[in-house]
Amino acid sequence: MATSEWTNSSVSKTYARWAPIYDLVFGSVFEQGRRAAVAAGERVGGRILEAGVGTGISLSYYKPTSRVFGIDLSEKMLAKARERVREQGLTHVEGLAVMDCEKLEFPDNSFDVVSAQLLVNTVPHPLVALEEFARVLKPGGEIILLNRIGADKGARLAVEHMIQPVVKKLGWRSEFPWERFEEWLNTSRYGMHLIDRLPMPPLGHFSVIRFGKHAKS
Repeated sequence: MATSEWTNSSVSKTYARWAPIYDLVFGSVFEQGRRAAVAAGERVGGRILEAGVGTGISLSYYKPTSRVFGIDLSEKMLAKARERVREQGLTHVEGLAVMDCEKLEFPDNSFDVVSAQLLVNTVPHPLVALEEFARVLKPGGEIILLNRIGADKGARLAVEHMIQPVVKKLGWRSEFPWERFEEWLNTSRYGMHLIDRLPMPPLGHFSVIRFGKHAKS
């Protein structure tokens, strides 16, 4: 899907359709990865931004002592998240707001952690979103992603190209190789570096990836 075809409007409409069944379809299959991403964020501590919080499926995994703010482009997904917060009494959730990940409405250095689960492959301009995450991240903080890593060569890459017209209707990119993350790291204005990358189910095609922002000297 060309970037020009991948717009906020198309993403929002896609996830409005997913909202009623998202937890049923994507809940258990990614639970281990989501819990690992939450645990990584809580090890850092402080204030956490959940970008692409969706239905709030991960919010229940945080400890009551955490401080989490969730954003999403889809109002219908956020409605599910608000319902979850209300019904489960999730007092660690400071707020939920409709917001574009490529144009975050927060000052620089606002959060100790930016967590984004299954998000980077869904936005129109992934590297712009990553740079926005870095901007609002405090020095010494971490960006923590649960993300699919595309192939960079071979038969799997050919398959990813072949299935892209199908998966784009689901709101995903099948093609997003690790070199795109390296491109961002090499060009970021915010002193970002890779901390680690831990493969996750299903089949190790998804990883919990931790990026750090250099602390000010």
